[in-house]
Amino acid sequence: MILVASPYRSGTGDDPAKLDANVRAMNDVALTLFRAGHLPVTGEALALPLLQSAGGTLPGTPLFEEIFHPVAERLLARCDAVLRIGGASAGADMMVERARAQGKQVYAGLADVPAAR
Repeated sequence: MILVASPYRSGTGDDPAKLDANVRAMNDVALTLFRAGHLPVTGEALALPLLQSAGGTLPGTPLFEEIFHPVAERLLARCDAVLRIGGASAGADMMVERARAQGKQVYAGLADVPAAR
């Protein structure tokens, strides 16, 4: 299971269209990983529906802070590796640091990820 870590809010000004574009970029990479035989996951795929169920999705709100990164951190504990994609992102970089601290493999791009066996 590989966590795709990428910018979500960085550089978006919290513009919904830009946030959606970042999610689409992660999902596109996740599809490539899936087709290579891996089980890809994104924190956004789990956190965003939880936020919606909790009554809000606005970035930067206390509800967002309660759920968004903690979901990714809990998910990371279950993953075998992290694939870091995209541009600058404090959150994605934090996932990479935590993955390394947990002894997990970190890939810097799709070309670095081996095909699943």
